[in-house]
Order: sequence, then C-alpha cells, then structure tokens
Amino acid sequence: MSIVARPVLAFLLKGNTFTDPIDGKSFRMFLPYGYGTQRNNVLSPSTLSLERHRLLWLYLKNETDFFTATQKKKVLHFAPEQEFYKRFKKQSNIDYTTTDLFSPLADVKADICNLPFEDNSYDVIFCNHVLEHIPDDTKAMQELYRVLKPGGMGIFQIPQDVSRATTFSDDSITDPKERAKIFGQYDHVRVYGRDYFDKLRSIGFKVTEEDYTNKITPELVEKYCLAKGEIIPVCYK
Repeated sequence: MSIVARPVLAFLLKGNTFTDPIDGKSFRMFLPYGYGTQRNNVLSPSTLSLERHRLLWLYLKNETDFFTATQKKKVLHFAPEQEFYKRFKKQSNIDYTTTDLFSPLADVKADICNLPFEDNSYDVIFCNHVLEHIPDDTKAMQELYRVLKPGGMGIFQIPQDVSRATTFSDDSITDPKERAKIFGQYDHVRVYGRDYFDKLRSIGFKVTEEDYTNKITPELVEKYCLAKGEIIPVCYK
C-alpha cells in the first residue's frame, strides 16, 4: 500500500519547506508518524524515510566512502529498509546481501543470534532498529562482531533514551499493550540507555558515538527533519 500511495502523497505535499536528502525532493510538510504519540513532520512522502534514515544517509554520504569507494565492499544489511534497499542494490561498488527472519526483502533468512555466515566476512554491516527486538541482544552483538571483518564498520542504530544511564528490560512483560507503554513499541523488549555504547565495547567493538546533528547547521537539521542529538553508533573491529 505504501508503494502505491507514495507518488500520490509526494505530489500532493510538494513544496519547499522540508527536503528529503535521500532523493533530494522537497515538500511543504512531512507526514506524522509514531506508535501511540505521533511526531509531526517526520515521515518523508517520497521515500517514506524517518529521521534516523535521513541521518544515516547524510552520515554515509558526507563522512564515509560508502558511495564512492572504488574497491568493492561486502555489505550485510539486516531488516533492510525500503528507502535504502533499491538504492543500495544498484550500487556497483558494493556486494550487497540482505538478511532477516521474516522480511520479503531478505536474500538470506537467518536468526541474528545464529548467523550462517563465516567469520570475518563483511566490510560493512547495517543493523538498525533491530536489537531492541532481540531477547538475547548479547548473543546478537557477538554474532555481528564475529562476521565483521577486522577494520570493518558496523552501524547499529537503536531507539535510545539518553536520559537513562542504564538500559531497562523486564522479560516478564509480554503483553503487547504493556510493552508499547513501557518500551515504546509492542514488539520491543527493552529501552536502551546511555550504557548501550559500553555494551558494544564489551563485545569487542571500538565505538564512535557520532553526534552528527551537531556537525551540521541547525538550519539543515530543521530542513531535513532530523532528530537533534540522535547518536549514531559507529562500530569498528
């Protein structure tokens, strides 16, 4: 349905107030989005990207050689987002593999806690807004570390409450409505705090806490409808 509705929405909302950096199209407004409480001006009418997707795109474009590297990189993408999938598939400078247990966009159906890939296989791994769904996130992180090449880069975005020092989880909470109330979404099993980065470090990753919205102007943060202060966890092996 989103594929059918997207061109109609993009046409109706055409304007100059906000711009989606993924496709360069501008609109008078973005759409609201959110579980429970709706956030205004966050969903792009053209790519259906959210704040985190646009932030990641800008970081990859401006701060890495992901789009420009001449030496081919092996890329593994968990739960591929549709705003990235076709674009990454078309890149001639990457060998692109998608994986997930259920996604129809997955090349390989796999459990993140028991991956069917060899050690040190991938130059780049994207695993964004996945770990908050995984009961044993320690095992998942260990698997991500195992299949990343030495010197490789992983980006593992999560919904994070930076006002919390420590991550909160409670396995006894199984009711979807209660999970939505406490964890922010019906299928989340924890709320990550600031200690998320240290947990990644405990697995072996070298972690850069990339506060990229503070590296660009406030005008661009507003124009691209980004979430000010959102941290990108950039992990290296």
